[in-house]
Amino acid sequence: MKKSNFDLSNKRVAVLATNGFEQSELMTPVEILQLNGATVDIISPDGDAIRGWDDEEWGQKIRADFSLDDVLPEDYDAIFLPGGVMNSDALRTLPQAVEFTRHFLEAKKPTFVICHGAQILIETGLVNGRKMTSFESIATDLKNAGAKWQDSEVVVDQGFVTSRSPDDLPAFCAKVCEELAEGVHA
Repeated sequence: MKKSNFDLSNKRVAVLATNGFEQSELMTPVEILQLNGATVDIISPDGDAIRGWDDEEWGQKIRADFSLDDVLPEDYDAIFLPGGVMNSDALRTLPQAVEFTRHFLEAKKPTFVICHGAQILIETGLVNGRKMTSFESIATDLKNAGAKWQDSEVVVDQGFVTSRSPDDLPAFCAKVCEELAEGVHA
């Protein structure tokens, strides 16, 4: 991945994840955001380090910067939800994680979601009418929640950026930087 043309040095992004996040789907966007100057905070439910999933086995462990109890969504310009079946399924069951995520959608702040990360969005009740994509296996869930699901490498709906899988990371990262630079969408 390479640096974009966007200066994100005045932007702060919350990355909400837990054990089982898809390693490439977290690490690559975080690297790009930081390369472009954004401050990126890894937030895990309890503030403990979290372990990624890499292909067919456990991947690397990364340090969380904060727990959900330590942060306020109002302090962030955007949220990023990486995929990973275990990660997303665990987060969607935590009311505090759902409420944290809901803030960004209600405030129309940039929201970046890849793969199975979209599962937590269903729990917010705020995907009805939104154009989006995801990993194909949860397309029906999103459609049932009212999303206008598309099979595209990246879908943008007023600062709301979604992608399907690690294969889409180049297009996803480019749009993430663009939308973060644009900021809140009216």
